[in-house]
Amino acid sequence: MRLSDWRTRAPHKDAMTPKVIAVIEPVLAALGAEADPSCWIVWGDDPAVRYVVLAPTDAGLLQVLVRVNVPQEGPRASAKVIRWTRVQLGELGLEMADGHRLLGFQVEGHVLRGTDDVGDEMAGFALELFARVDGREVTSRPVARSRTAKPAAARDSAAKPVAGKATVASASKPSKRAAGPSRSRG
Repeated sequence: MRLSDWRTRAPHKDAMTPKVIAVIEPVLAALGAEADPSCWIVWGDDPAVRYVVLAPTDAGLLQVLVRVNVPQEGPRASAKVIRWTRVQLGELGLEMADGHRLLGFQVEGHVLRGTDDVGDEMAGFALELFARVDGREVTSRPVARSRTAKPAAARDSAAKPVAGKATVASASKPSKRAAGPSRSRG
């Protein structure tokens, strides 16, 4: 998700006002992030007061600590670049139940959780971090839609076989591996 996408998802009306964004964007740009970077926001317990923006860059993971309203000063942001060799990532876990997906992931001590579509976006972010840590090219993957999100007609047509057509599994025989000398104990 891009930083601009998070503006509509802020859990509190004051969390991402233009005044707050005007503090975050220069910090991101100064540390190597592109304009409107791919990022994840960890809202925490009180997003009206503080939250964390995580943004991957070529140099490393940016961790921007945002304070929404410092008394007598207004919004404040402090940031650091964590080199990719030092970034701490946990495993990306997925649980599927009754057509819903629940995903969990940990990055730099922050526990991220998401369900269904939000979980898919979080998984995309986690996979981008894995690729960057490994030094691989970041590839974008289409976001999978949940089974419950499909229209009823599409679900019904997918379940019905097409009349007169049967699918046949590949009839090729499994290949035999070359047998080496047998070793027996004795």
